[in-house]
Amino acid sequence: MSYNTENIRNVALAGHAGTGKTTLFEALLQAGGAIQIAGSVERGTTQSDTDPQEKARGHSIDSCIAGIDRNACHINLIDTAGYTDFRGGTLAAFAAVETVAVVVNASNGIEHGTRRMMERARERGLARLLVVNKIDTDGANLPALLSSLREEFGNECLPVNLPGEHAGKVLDCFFHRDGATDFSSLAEAHQQILDQVVEINETTMGAYLDAGEEALTSEQLHDAFEQCLREGHLVPICFVSARSGAGVNELLDIFDRLLPNPAEANPPPFRNAEHLQIEVDPNPNAHAIADVFKVVNDPFVGKLSVFRVWQGTVRRESQLFIDDNRKAFKVGHLFRLNGKSHLEMEQAIPGDIAAVAKVDDIHFDAVLHDSHDEDSIHLDPLHFPQPMFGLALVPKHKGQEQKLSQALCRLAEEDPCFRVEHHKELNETVIRGLSDLHLKIMLERMNDRYGVEVITHPPRIAYRETISSSAEGHHRHKKQTGGAGQFGEVFLRVDPLERGAGFEFVDAVKGGVIPGQFIPAIEKGVRQAMESGAVAGYPLQDLRVTVYDGKYHPVDSKEVAFVSAGKKAFLDAVSKARPIVLEPIVDVEVAIPEPSVGDVTGGLASKRARIMGTDAKRDGELVIKAQAPLAELTDYPTELKAMTGGRGRYSLDLSHYEPVPPPVQRQLSEAWKPKLDED
Repeated sequence: MSYNTENIRNVALAGHAGTGKTTLFEALLQAGGAIQIAGSVERGTTQSDTDPQEKARGHSIDSCIAGIDRNACHINLIDTAGYTDFRGGTLAAFAAVETVAVVVNASNGIEHGTRRMMERARERGLARLLVVNKIDTDGANLPALLSSLREEFGNECLPVNLPGEHAGKVLDCFFHRDGATDFSSLAEAHQQILDQVVEINETTMGAYLDAGEEALTSEQLHDAFEQCLREGHLVPICFVSARSGAGVNELLDIFDRLLPNPAEANPPPFRNAEHLQIEVDPNPNAHAIADVFKVVNDPFVGKLSVFRVWQGTVRRESQLFIDDNRKAFKVGHLFRLNGKSHLEMEQAIPGDIAAVAKVDDIHFDAVLHDSHDEDSIHLDPLHFPQPMFGLALVPKHKGQEQKLSQALCRLAEEDPCFRVEHHKELNETVIRGLSDLHLKIMLERMNDRYGVEVITHPPRIAYRETISSSAEGHHRHKKQTGGAGQFGEVFLRVDPLERGAGFEFVDAVKGGVIPGQFIPAIEKGVRQAMESGAVAGYPLQDLRVTVYDGKYHPVDSKEVAFVSAGKKAFLDAVSKARPIVLEPIVDVEVAIPEPSVGDVTGGLASKRARIMGTDAKRDGELVIKAQAPLAELTDYPTELKAMTGGRGRYSLDLSHYEPVPPPVQRQLSEAWKPKLDED
């Protein structure tokens, strides 16, 4: 099918786990003619969940892309994982679309994942839909849910269709108004959304006031509608049943008739080397710019890099550059992803989603372009949750160290929330993810794909150090061993900064008492000391170092002398600045059966947790929200399983760092002293 940028729609299905996103994905593909028969999650036959782990668990782990060609419109549809354990890939997909369709379970109503996805899409400036699925489920109270959605997300949330009698049919209340519903008149719903749409556009409003609705063309309605979506003035609510097919064709109509195309959506936040925002032009004749939002190490085609084209045209056999690297690679094969299939394509125009294979230098979030003169350009990074769960590991069999390293590198390429750390001082490799399940999946993949088995144990907690007052430090480094010696003297001051501020280095030297070429050496020494720690061996953060005086020798002063002087002057100042150890505090959400609430809250309280509140859900489940030190949650998966009979689950997000209690700081400092003395 031939199409242009104005005919493309890019939509991500997101939302809480269990809302039926994958089943809806299948139903949309079938209704759009992309597949003959919709697959089943239960039977493991879907286009989306192709990984053996996804089939075994019955839910998505990775995002999946497929295309629908309908009414001269090409829809790129992305199915994303609902479990918070795998939301890295979900959020990454937001960099490739104009619209996020947040799917809501009609029975369960608004869940944590609903709020999270709505907020992230809003932050990114994306158009949003609320898709209420499973409307034919027994006990679903659709009028109450509609009220809850408007109360939670604002009066800009309005239905564009409504369930008919017994939810067996969905009735359009934007284009057509035929029939009645169980809980609202179509005329009233139609008037509400029409008023919301026309008021944002003066031309459309004028035509409407002068001659009524009949004077509005479909083009005027589309332009006003997509402007409302783009500016967050309207969040349409759509009702569907993916199982029965009710509302699925109507949802496709909304996709191709009302959603913004790539030329209409809010401009993506690209920036140049000076971090100034630049506009990309969805012109197929401009030079090409594309952003990589997904990397897959496919066992059959090799490394597959999936990208969204923002400007220009990427053609097969053309040459592209990666970021600001001047070395080009040839696009030997250009693929369109269609669920399980990789289809060859000749070119990808602005708005297209495509992939290239076997280019090892491409990385997640890389910018691909075809201009020799292109300055460094990047898309504003998405905010990903910081992985807080950790496991230290070693290969189970000797001689697999190199194989382990390569496997971890490939897994980290695919998931922006999976990280690999190498701690030289402990000779320890640590993997970090969003949950124990996240890490379990990664270890299973490492074994299945690469044949690497590992032994794991808890890693060190990511403590940090900082200072709580200002102080000055001084050190004179003088070394004479015959011939040219070493000399450098440094005076500096340290000041505490706000939590999360990081590190500042200030050169306040006057009169050339320390030549400018030695200032970087002082900073290097300071950074070395910060990395090694001053109280308990953990990196320092949230402080400012100001170098204001010193001395040098015209013959003996060398870079190495000022590295040493800067390092020891810094440690001298920190020792006087009331140093403290900081521990990571995490936001904890625990979903449990109601009878377990006493045991779980008591258990959290024993771990120095602060209970922030609870939310009741259907079927007698409660969600407890708390903040707790990460160090206290090392064995929490096992404890929660025991307290809830295996029915509890939880998630963590880094909240902030705060000082550890004095007994804990003494314990950490005493454990570090023997190693410090040994060094």
